[in-house]
Amino acid sequence: MDAARLPADWPHRAKGRRVRVPPHDWWLIDDGPAEAPVMLMLHGAGGSGHSFRHMIPLLTPFYRVIVPDLPGQGCTRAGGMRRLGLDAMAEDLTRLCAALDTPPQVVLGHSAGAAIALRLADLMPLRAVVGINAALGTFDGAAGVMFPLMARVLAATPFVASAVSRLWGNQATVDKLLAGTGSPLDATGRAQYLTLVRDRAHVDGTLGMMAQWRLDGLMARLPSLHLPVLLIASDRDNAVPPRVSRDAVAHMVMADYVEIAGFGHLVHEEAAERVAAEMLPWLKARLAA
Repeated sequence: MDAARLPADWPHRAKGRRVRVPPHDWWLIDDGPAEAPVMLMLHGAGGSGHSFRHMIPLLTPFYRVIVPDLPGQGCTRAGGMRRLGLDAMAEDLTRLCAALDTPPQVVLGHSAGAAIALRLADLMPLRAVVGINAALGTFDGAAGVMFPLMARVLAATPFVASAVSRLWGNQATVDKLLAGTGSPLDATGRAQYLTLVRDRAHVDGTLGMMAQWRLDGLMARLPSLHLPVLLIASDRDNAVPPRVSRDAVAHMVMADYVEIAGFGHLVHEEAAERVAAEMLPWLKARLAA
């Protein structure tokens, strides 16, 4: 999506800027005190940095937040479709932070963004990682083979992204998709996701990410990760059940688990204050240690 085409009321648009760091043309939100510790915030597949719209004002009193749209999604233009997997995106985010001269102390990731955050711990000297409804599980049975295969076929098929945008780019379908995650959102939130779904390039980037997604290497390294990690799950998440985060915490030596009741996969959009109330004291204690 061209940032110039964003709605005038797009969340934190005034704090957004474009940064060219090969291979991508990034769009990111940069907010908070320049001298504060840096927090990198990573959205999940199919979203954009806008998903942290309610979290950002709660964090900027304490952190400078860098919130990029992931390659191919939102307003970040991917420099080719071969670098949309977990490892490639982590490497390219490392280059982005180096170019900005903003080494993050903390990375906060939602869903697939949490997996990228944990992968970044191998590439830069982080002090903590926070994951919200972290997508660290695998599909069961045949779906574990068929889902990535279907995504690869769709991503490689001409005009599929245009067809998906055309067929799904209506409010009723977007409302149904969001409700299926356990997070129906308010009218404003639903309209923002409709804007994304109607953009062919965003859909193309999301399909490319799904097609290239591999977690095996990351999951094998979790027991050797010596870094404070907080995984926050919500009990009504129909996309990534809480057991996924509980199981991941059991495989890490410095990880904590918190469960928030009454919300779905997009808990950071539904109840940002609840999420901030869990993570801010935890981060303060870890960064002071």
